[in-house]
Amino acid sequence: MKTFYVKTDPKSDGEMMDVSKIIFDNSIPLKDENALQELVNQIGDAKYVLLGEASHGTHEYYKWRTKLSKLLIEKKGFSFIAVEGDWPDCYRLNRYIKNYPDSGKSAHEVLHGFNRWPTWMWANWEIVALAEWLYDYNVKQEEEQKIGFYGLDVYSLWESLEAIVDYLDKNDFATKEVAMKAIKCFEPFKDSEGQEYAKFSRIVPSLCENQVVDLLSQIRLNAPNYNNDPETIMSLKQNAQIVVNAEKYYRAMVIGGPDSWNIRDRHMVLTLNNLMEFHGSQAKTIIWEHNTHIGDARATNMAEEGMVNVGQIIRQQHKAEEVFSVGFGSYKGTVVAGREWGDKMQVMTVPEAKENSWEFELHHLDANDRIIFMNDAMKEIIGKKHFDHRAIGVVYRPQFEYYGNYVPSKMAYRYDAFIYLDETSALHPLHIIPDGNQIPETYPFGV
Repeated sequence: MKTFYVKTDPKSDGEMMDVSKIIFDNSIPLKDENALQELVNQIGDAKYVLLGEASHGTHEYYKWRTKLSKLLIEKKGFSFIAVEGDWPDCYRLNRYIKNYPDSGKSAHEVLHGFNRWPTWMWANWEIVALAEWLYDYNVKQEEEQKIGFYGLDVYSLWESLEAIVDYLDKNDFATKEVAMKAIKCFEPFKDSEGQEYAKFSRIVPSLCENQVVDLLSQIRLNAPNYNNDPETIMSLKQNAQIVVNAEKYYRAMVIGGPDSWNIRDRHMVLTLNNLMEFHGSQAKTIIWEHNTHIGDARATNMAEEGMVNVGQIIRQQHKAEEVFSVGFGSYKGTVVAGREWGDKMQVMTVPEAKENSWEFELHHLDANDRIIFMNDAMKEIIGKKHFDHRAIGVVYRPQFEYYGNYVPSKMAYRYDAFIYLDETSALHPLHIIPDGNQIPETYPFGV
């Protein structure tokens, strides 16, 4: 075991503290899911539990988030899981796990329809296993107690417009015409995933803004008159909100800076707030997103760049005891990612973490999986120390990792707990050739 030290007072040349001892004293081995019970105890009565990941393509992050989510649902009465995914796709899965009419024959069937790149984030066998567990759990519940599954993201402009038109075609033909005006406005930019719209908005700044705001206003006005189940109406209004915020997001893309990031994360928080309101005063939510979204941005260099994130905003909106965030990370392994945006997915090698990074230091403690609790003792000793902390996105080039895949972080303030996994492996996507319909030997991965 390697020992490393920091000064107890960063402004002085005073006493040095053995950080390895501090971490050992405030962590437990993660040998099996029994260790998660202590984490559940630490979570206490929190209403918002944010579960991160250091990449979007790692099997173990999904596996352990699933195990923890099951415990929170069964023992703490959580109401729904909200993920960094598109609303229309995730809402279809929500309908399946609640056994709505004509909602699909299996989780595999529903998830195979997730066709927006990067498909592997949610169209994978790990989520199939979780969804089938949720389906079985919900079968035994009363309608109002069934667990939901929702997407928080802002990217689904066209899918949300199509869902709106499909609903209005059957229920409100006059408002459908408003929706068709919005579609007509966006039509010339359909094939560019918002990039051409962003460029053209520099010439015509408000471009389609009025059309989407009119659509949202009209749907909100008429929603009380629609004769459908409340969740369908909630989804309709959410799709209209996505269209408005997606238009803002694409306009901000061309400007650069933090604006587009902030629009996206604020949209995700707005969606969470809407879902919590829909589920009632006793609602609790489990949030699955990348570490860069769920870890408090104020404890990273993101704050210096004017960026906020979901973890920060949720903490600012609620009492400290109502929010609990868990970061994830590993020292080495394999991951699913693409080398360019829209590129084919590949299994890539994740190199050993760079020297003096958070993952490097944890590996050299004992090279075992652990749950580290970021309590007052951790804050006092290492709270002011910045560690480089690995962050892998859907686009990844391992050979350049040391130059752009680490976020300087005050770890004891970024998370409430951290799950360290020494070596991790690639996710199991559904959309693979030629064996996309073959269940991997490890299904359902013990989750």
